[in-house]
Amino acid sequence: MSDERPFAGVTVLEFGHFIAVPWAGQVLADGGAHVIKVEPLEGEPSRHIAPIGGGESRHFLIRNRGKHALPLDLRHPHAREILDALLARADVVLANMRPGLAAELGLEYDQLAPRFPRLVVGTVTAFGAKGPDAALAGMDYVVQARSGLMVTGGRTKDDLPATGESPIADYMAAALLAFGVASALFQRERTGRGSRVDTSLLLAALALQNNLMVRVDGLDAARHETFRDWLASARSGGVPFAEQVERMPRNRVVSSQAIYTRTYATKDAALAIACGSPSLRRKFMAAVGLKSRTDLARGAGLKVNRGIVVNRNLQTSDADIYALGDCMEIEGLVMPYVMPIMHASRALGATLAGKPTAVSFPAMPVMVKTPACPTIVSPPAPGAAGEWKVEQTADGVKSLYVDASGKLLGFALNGTATAERAKLAPQLPPVLAAT
Repeated sequence: MSDERPFAGVTVLEFGHFIAVPWAGQVLADGGAHVIKVEPLEGEPSRHIAPIGGGESRHFLIRNRGKHALPLDLRHPHAREILDALLARADVVLANMRPGLAAELGLEYDQLAPRFPRLVVGTVTAFGAKGPDAALAGMDYVVQARSGLMVTGGRTKDDLPATGESPIADYMAAALLAFGVASALFQRERTGRGSRVDTSLLLAALALQNNLMVRVDGLDAARHETFRDWLASARSGGVPFAEQVERMPRNRVVSSQAIYTRTYATKDAALAIACGSPSLRRKFMAAVGLKSRTDLARGAGLKVNRGIVVNRNLQTSDADIYALGDCMEIEGLVMPYVMPIMHASRALGATLAGKPTAVSFPAMPVMVKTPACPTIVSPPAPGAAGEWKVEQTADGVKSLYVDASGKLLGFALNGTATAERAKLAPQLPPVLAAT
């Protein structure tokens, strides 16, 4: 495999300051491009933010690795001659100048393309190259506020919205710009012509809020209208900002945020959990040893042990109340997993439809999807008399739990032994036999 980096041989002329364009230029430099950073004679502004010596700062170093710096007064009478020489050898121009300045300096794509038709020109603006706000300057903090990102981030200071520590709209814009430039270079290989790549901090900030961008009028219109009316009066009435944010309509799945995607306090540190898929949630429940919350049922007078006690028809101690899911206990079993809940749901549906149906559970082996060592387990019933018989090979382990007569009561398989699941599972006794 070749060690050549993807942008080797590409020359980039960067007129960037602060974050978006400099970081995009650094991404291209990391990919092998030769990046020439044109700076004012006094240096790019981020050199002077908490400088650490030698005309550099942490802010400058983390966004300008691998470049060549060229101090140049772009308004000097002879600057044009230098720029033209650089443009003649460049493949890419990157700029995030204030609106109008690139045109004054002759660095807009429409000005460069007739003379340098293979040139790719990439720009970052605050609010887009076109539209009512195209002439406005802006930085990450302002755009986060204008776009709503500051609100959805949830951070406050002195009861007012605030950003986090990282200027994320800037960095997102840089990533979009780098991708756009890479795409334009790829297109140039086929067409022989350069093109323009425009992105903006506003576009980046909106992309970061993509989860909030879908509105279904039939579901959302009424609550959005109600919230807008309330918000107008809340702002004029001095309602704290935190309360305004809390009332904002969202498309959150409450159960997910309450349990599966959140931060928990532990004995020694906070622990973040994100379990988006059903399989991850089942593993999470198994890992923490889920305990059902049965306070409401107990308070209502229902019989509760480890879970809400039900009979085989899922009827609680109150004949008019049924229980289903990870909160129910049936013949001493609490089974907070998908397969038992599915079996119980089918039985309860039939019962409520007028055909009383006792729930039963077949053997239900559990697959642990660990890529390095796949494992399938079907434990024996608690207290079942028997012994484990283990067979081990170089690629797997087969453990069978059998009674004195040799009847299979449970198993644990890993590695290549998991291929025997289909053969062994039918031999297992049911978890809860049909009546």
